[in-house]
Amino acid sequence: MRISVLITCHNRKAKTLACLDALFNNTVPEGYCLDVFLVDDGSTDGTEQATHEHYPQVNIITGDGSLYWNGGMRVAFAAAMGKGYDYYLWLNDDTLLYPTAIETLVKTARILRVKQGKNVIVVGSAQDPNNGLLTYGGVIRPRKWKATTFDLIAPHDVPVECETMNGNCVLVPNEVAQVVGNMEPKFTHAMGDTDYGLRAGEAGFRIFIAPGFVGTCGRNDASGTFNDRTLPLVARWKKMMQPKGLPPGSWLVFTRRHTGLLWPVFFAWPYVRLLFSR
Repeated sequence: MRISVLITCHNRKAKTLACLDALFNNTVPEGYCLDVFLVDDGSTDGTEQATHEHYPQVNIITGDGSLYWNGGMRVAFAAAMGKGYDYYLWLNDDTLLYPTAIETLVKTARILRVKQGKNVIVVGSAQDPNNGLLTYGGVIRPRKWKATTFDLIAPHDVPVECETMNGNCVLVPNEVAQVVGNMEPKFTHAMGDTDYGLRAGEAGFRIFIAPGFVGTCGRNDASGTFNDRTLPLVARWKKMMQPKGLPPGSWLVFTRRHTGLLWPVFFAWPYVRLLFSR
């Protein structure tokens, strides 16, 4: 059984190498092997060279700096799917896996495959390295009338079902990849992971959170983003239009696809709210 690990990075050499260190220190279940596909999206800090030096077995794909997260993951996913793996493991380069993370993900996937009679997506939950709080993992929409609001679900000692996920650590079986396909090309940075989970659900696949935490990852805060209310309105608006903000083209695709007949309201609301915020 073969697992391809998909990572994308840009100018975070120390974090990327730490991520790879933790990954290669994992206990791989008997009968399984790992291949890593790393998209280095135009890094200028020596990430590619350092990775070659420390981990020559990693398949490195060089980008030009315009891919961002979703674009980079899409390129890595395409390269791996072309070789036909049994599982595809999405992994953020700022996520440090615990030594038994892969073993937990694979075991959960195998058990649920038998129980459900069909392959499922398994999401790994990450916790803050300092306070231990949940930072990323599986999510649900607790209120149907708030179709773009997602709440994190804490992991338990047994698998817990969720609606979709953050893309920090996700195990996607080949059966799911063959039906759902790759990440949405109309997304640049964000939304690709949430969209993928929702599309998988619509295709009849269920998503479960693995027991316990699988690693650490600090939570990104609002500082310096369009949600930072300390910035002038013009600056916030400019950041909102950027690839790492809420670009209208991507948001239009997401809301039309996942919010039903009221999609124009859901599409317009974040921009209206920002314009009238203080």
